[in-house]
Amino acid sequence: MRLVECVPNISEGRRREVWEAVAAAAASTPGVTVLNVDPGAETNRTVITFVGDPEAVLEGAFRLVEKGLALIDMTTHRGAHPRIGAVDVVPFVPVAGVSMEECVALARALGERVGRELGIPVYLYEFAASAPHRRNLSDIRAGEYEGLAEKLGDPRWQPDFGPATFVPRSGATVIGARKFLVAYNVNLNTLDKRLANRVAFDVREKGRKKRDANGQVVLDAQGEPVWEPGLLKSVKAVGWTIPEFGCAQISMNLTDLDATPLHVAFDTCEERAAERGLRVTGSELVGLVPKSALLEAGRHYLRRMGRSTGVPERALLHVAIRTLGLSEVKPFDPGERIIEYRLAPPNRLAAMSLGEFVDELSTESPAPGGGSVAALAAALGAALAAMVANLSHPKKGFEQRQARLEEIAVRGQALKDRMLAAVDADTAAFDALLEAMRLPKGTEAEQKARDEAIARATVAAIQVPLGVLEGCAEILELCLEIGEIGLPASRSDAGTGAQMARAAAAGAYQNVCINLPGLADRGAARALLERADTAFARVRELHQRAEAAILQALRAAAD
Repeated sequence: MRLVECVPNISEGRRREVWEAVAAAAASTPGVTVLNVDPGAETNRTVITFVGDPEAVLEGAFRLVEKGLALIDMTTHRGAHPRIGAVDVVPFVPVAGVSMEECVALARALGERVGRELGIPVYLYEFAASAPHRRNLSDIRAGEYEGLAEKLGDPRWQPDFGPATFVPRSGATVIGARKFLVAYNVNLNTLDKRLANRVAFDVREKGRKKRDANGQVVLDAQGEPVWEPGLLKSVKAVGWTIPEFGCAQISMNLTDLDATPLHVAFDTCEERAAERGLRVTGSELVGLVPKSALLEAGRHYLRRMGRSTGVPERALLHVAIRTLGLSEVKPFDPGERIIEYRLAPPNRLAAMSLGEFVDELSTESPAPGGGSVAALAAALGAALAAMVANLSHPKKGFEQRQARLEEIAVRGQALKDRMLAAVDADTAAFDALLEAMRLPKGTEAEQKARDEAIARATVAAIQVPLGVLEGCAEILELCLEIGEIGLPASRSDAGTGAQMARAAAAGAYQNVCINLPGLADRGAARALLERADTAFARVRELHQRAEAAILQALRAAAD
């Protein structure tokens, strides 16, 4: 999959009919999926997030800009957020299978077309910037819409595309390529914008202007203000008041989550607010967020509590959402606001109740079948290994083993999730194989296309259970180790996990074997069988060791 995200910000957050029409313009492009539309009345700004392959996103972005310029009149615009034009900023963000260089090319292509066809000034920023002084969005927007006419007369600020002419209705547009940016606001127990600004200046990378003992701004040799850097790298921040929320906010753009993760921004705001007699009451995410940002936050806060981070994904997300107070000013729905969840296809089988799954399994339909059951058994084995590790982690007497127990729990959760995904993947692979077999074969071309489709589907039908089989060896290793170092009272759980992994491996091996005759490439078939034989031999050896060790310990305790 080649996936680009585009996150235009338009200068309209009060008229629903406008932001809906602008978002619909992007959505009208085949291959574009609009993920989120987030309007703000006080800021009078709407953030629209859509994704797709590069070509589709490029066309969708142009349609959005065209519609936004037609519907938004900047001569009457008022709002709390800095802005330079009707369609204020249009960034392209690489998500999957696309490089930053490709996103730069998209930004330049869009900028050239907007300037040529729509006749407005266009600036390029971030990775697409044409000069170092144009890289920072806040520098391009300095002076905002009201100062744009003067800016366009400055040779240093000639637009990259379009006329160097002030267009009162539309202003200018800033187009670029950047890393994943998270728009994040931290709420304070005050309505005082000045207090929020003080915290914002503390934390933002740019910091604040240095002042002398008399409160005067310190100037350098060139007569420019001297700046005192703030605490957080890759953070832009300003304070504002949002009456509709009943609070002031520290409004931040986190432009590099590797440099400053979400939870670090929150904790630092909390610390600086407390030093100023303020209290952080929660926070707000604008638009969508990558799942990794919240998972990392969840792990961070669990570590603070002295708890294991090897818990299910939904538990990590719960801790993060609750600790960050993400639902204080408006509900935070992970299914809608986490980008991976919005894009992921539904896991029909894994989402069923146990009763529903078993009922579905028992019908005359050939799928789900043994491959999905093997994957489920493997998931249960991994879950039991994680369970014993998590049970042991906080217990007295296990302090010296906590680090390893947490590692086992984390790895067990990862394997569990991988095997659960295989429950649906195995059935999907079988369905794809049946679909390929139903393709027409009346002509030579149709026969060739059918043979190629069957070959692809057959390889997929082999690779899914082969992946389960190879994962079972690691699950057995975890069960064997946790049976030795975990709670003695949970040793039978570790043993049951080992038995589940052994059964899963046997089922997966059989599903590999039954599909191999359908693979026309016999060399590839032999290579896959060799992999399966190696993995199954390793599983049998580990199972024998785990069963012997765990049963011996259990019998000794029973005597």
